[in-house]
Amino acid sequence: MSATAVAAAPLSERAQLGRALLGRFARRSLDVLVAIWIFSGAIVFVEPSPYELAFVLVLPVALLAGLGLYRSTVGLLAIIFLFTPFALIACFQVRYSSVTSALTFSLVTIFLLVTSYFVANFVAEAPGRRMKLIVSAYTAAALFASILGTLAYLRLVPASDLFLLYGRARATFKDPNVFGPFLILPAMFALQRILLGDRRQVIWGGLFYMVIFVGVFVSFSRAAWGHFALSSGMVLALVFFLEANAREKVRILMMSLAGALLLVVALAGLLSIPAVNHLFEVRAASQDYDSGATGRFGRQGYAFELALDHPWGIGPAEFRNLRIVEEPHNVYVTVLHVYGWGGGFLFYLLIAVTLWKGFAALARPSPYRLLAIPLISTFAMLAGESAIIDTDHWRHLYLLIGLIWGVSSAMGQYESHAAGKRLLV
Repeated sequence: MSATAVAAAPLSERAQLGRALLGRFARRSLDVLVAIWIFSGAIVFVEPSPYELAFVLVLPVALLAGLGLYRSTVGLLAIIFLFTPFALIACFQVRYSSVTSALTFSLVTIFLLVTSYFVANFVAEAPGRRMKLIVSAYTAAALFASILGTLAYLRLVPASDLFLLYGRARATFKDPNVFGPFLILPAMFALQRILLGDRRQVIWGGLFYMVIFVGVFVSFSRAAWGHFALSSGMVLALVFFLEANAREKVRILMMSLAGALLLVVALAGLLSIPAVNHLFEVRAASQDYDSGATGRFGRQGYAFELALDHPWGIGPAEFRNLRIVEEPHNVYVTVLHVYGWGGGFLFYLLIAVTLWKGFAALARPSPYRLLAIPLISTFAMLAGESAIIDTDHWRHLYLLIGLIWGVSSAMGQYESHAAGKRLLV
């Protein structure tokens, strides 16, 4: 319709036409904005981070685009609604911090939960195309962070110290212990392409996997090292037993041996650098802060006892002002302090239901099962890692939750297509 015709149309028709044009523009721009948002997850120097700011643009555009809301994600929405009052009540229990800073912390948590609900519905609406979009953007972010962190560790970029902490690579993150685990999900999708893809996918997947492997290594996070290894083993086993045919199983066995040899060579090359070898020996050894009454595990016991005495919680950032200045570094204890018993229970429920949905998705044949394998292989290990570190503000934790709920919803809607073509993103 021409501009003249639009101007001549009745007001109601012009309003409808305007809404239609706005909706069309929103649908066209939504994928681009989501890709930018996912990529911004690699830049977490401050709170609120660019990730939060980018989502503020994504959400209204998604609503204008008519994003569907699915019955299968209502459980996730219910958890968010029930969690919110407990998290806010706990903010008013603080004694040493300001209520404003406590509210900011809890509102960020609620905000991140909302992102998981958005992702779940976004993926459920078009699982193949949108998972490819998200994985591609996440892979680009992981490669950017890995390369920057590695080059900074090797002192090959200007102002390298900005991207290091205690001699360990942190790239554009606050902490190496967040940087390392952030990289793992794209590496698992890359590994799956190595195992089942064509020659081109094998080459690119292998390159991505190795670059991310080096990035995880130079973070010198022991938890990230274990997470990477165990998630890789889980992807390998699940693909082998659930998806590979006889010919692919032979190929996987051969490639696994070759890949393991290549990783050993790469690791040996890294350890041949004296500074790398020294830090590796330090990090691989038992750390003083892990043991003793005030060590990581000792203070977790004290933190749990404290939590039992405060059903409404003590609020964010309060524990460090009490008898022990270090945080518990166990999210399953921390959430009881920060969000109270009710908020802590709902956080446990969120993790448990997400694990159940992920493993249930693996149990039924579907063209979407290859989307679920890297997700649950990463999330299951992240849930375990949360017992030794606080993860309740890790952006990729909530992204993983949303992706698992989204893929699970898609599998429930399209179970009749179980014999369809496998989706390898």
